[in-house]
Amino acid sequence: MTAARPAGFGALAFGALLAVYFGALTAVSGWSFTVSQFSEFWYYILPLGAGFGLQVALYSRLRQLLHGAGGGRGVMAASGTTSTAAMISCCAHYLVNIAPVLGATGLVTFAAQYQVEFFWVGIAFNAAGIAFIGNRLWKATKDHAQCAPA
Repeated sequence: MTAARPAGFGALAFGALLAVYFGALTAVSGWSFTVSQFSEFWYYILPLGAGFGLQVALYSRLRQLLHGAGGGRGVMAASGTTSTAAMISCCAHYLVNIAPVLGATGLVTFAAQYQVEFFWVGIAFNAAGIAFIGNRLWKATKDHAQCAPA
């Protein structure tokens, strides 16, 4: 079985997560602010996106190997959501302009105040998801090799 398809899915997931980040930030604060925030926090944003992409690739490979069995879908979804939320949190303090309309000023202030911590939480969830899915893939690969005809 080829690893090209899972790698492609991982690359697409990485791109999609970055697109969500750039799209949300640009919609709220404009392109120049988005570029400045990315240049300031790229060392968090890229690992978050890459970690999610790696999880998608590992999960796709596991699913390919097990012919449709799903063991890591929940972990991948949770860490992917956390990654997206952490990346978007870097622009949350600019939502204060529209938050009173939404009644969410306290939440936006909280997210803006702890944006670096949210990045670290997202990275931690990514690491946990990669470890979990990687472990499942390693076990499935080992079991598959033992069951394969000689």
